[in-house]
Formats: sequence, C-alpha cells, structure tokens
Amino acid sequence: MDTIVTPLWLSLKVATIATIIAFVMGILLSWWFAFNNNKLTSFLSIVVTVPLIIPPTVLGYYLLLLLGRSSTLGQMVESITGQPIVFTWKAAVIAASIAALPLLIRPIQASFETINKETIQAAELDGAGKVQLLRHIIIPLAYKGILAGLVLGFARAMGEFGATLMVAGNIPGRTQTLSIAIYDAVQADRMMDAHVMVIILSLVTILFLYLIHRWFK
Repeated sequence: MDTIVTPLWLSLKVATIATIIAFVMGILLSWWFAFNNNKLTSFLSIVVTVPLIIPPTVLGYYLLLLLGRSSTLGQMVESITGQPIVFTWKAAVIAASIAALPLLIRPIQASFETINKETIQAAELDGAGKVQLLRHIIIPLAYKGILAGLVLGFARAMGEFGATLMVAGNIPGRTQTLSIAIYDAVQADRMMDAHVMVIILSLVTILFLYLIHRWFK
C-alpha cells in the first residue's frame, strides 16, 4: 500500500506547489505580455513556450545543467541551504512548474487580450492603480481563461514525468511521484499496481477539474 500512497502524496504536494508557483508567474507574465506589446515581450513569450515544444527529457537535461551540483546556481544554493537542489522533491517542483507554465500562460494571456481596452482606460481615469486593475477588473473579466490555465497547468504538473525523472531522479519515498511509480510498476511487471495507480491518478485529476469548476462558478 505504501508503494501507492507515498507516490500519490508526493505527486499531490509537488503538483499543488508547482501549480501555485506557475499560476502566480503565469498571471504576472500574461498581464505583461497582453498589455505591453513590444520586441522584448514577444521574445519572452516565445521563450516561455519552449518547455511546451521540446521533449520533457531535454527540459530535464537543461534543468540538470542549470541546477546541478557543478553549476554556479546549484553551488550557490547548496552553500546557502547546505544541500543540493537536484534529486530532491524541490527539484521535482521546479520541473513541474516550468513544464506547467506555458499551459497556464496561453489561455490566461488570450483572455486578458480580449478585455475591452476602454474598460481599463475608464478605470485608470477613475484613479485605479495597476494592482487594482489586475485584481478588480482584469482577473474577474478573464476568469474563464484563468480557469482553463489552472486546469491545464495542474494536469501537466500532476502527470509530469520526463523532466522530473532527469532532475529529481527516482528515489522511492523522496522523489518518486505517481507517474514515475507507474513506470516502475510496468517495468517490474506489477500490472495490478500500475492499474490501480493509473486509476487513482485519473480520478484525482478529474476531481481537481470538478472542484476548480465549482469554485469559479
């Protein structure tokens, strides 16, 4: 039973934290991209889409180079925290966040761009600041796109496999998420365990979709 419960709990923890991180970043980047159309935002908009296009193992390889113990960033973090980033559950969160980010940004940005500019200009004339505009006008008017982004982002983070395996590894009880545990079960010919974990993963994702839909309604 522990071979299923522990990966499930880790997957939920990783996916939840990763979705929150990607959601905050996604809202801010979508806001910037939608209302500041210039060469820089166009370039960065392409850059954040790259994790959606390249194979997950390639993304994981890049993260390994960036966060590994021999990298400058990896050594800096290890000197501060006393432990490496790679091959920990935190590395799994980073991988899932980056993998989910493009799926959050695209529908949110599209919803932001459909907002009537006159509505925003009227609010600015009434003295609304940027934070007030985002909180009270832009986000409420774009809730459908935000809902779609949250759903897609969580589903991607929950099912993330390739990048997580590269940068966090497959350590039972520490970094083995449910997706990796399913792969392990199939490799070991434990098909019943694999069936159960696949069903659980599917049900958890569907339940999340339902709860998010109810919350936004």
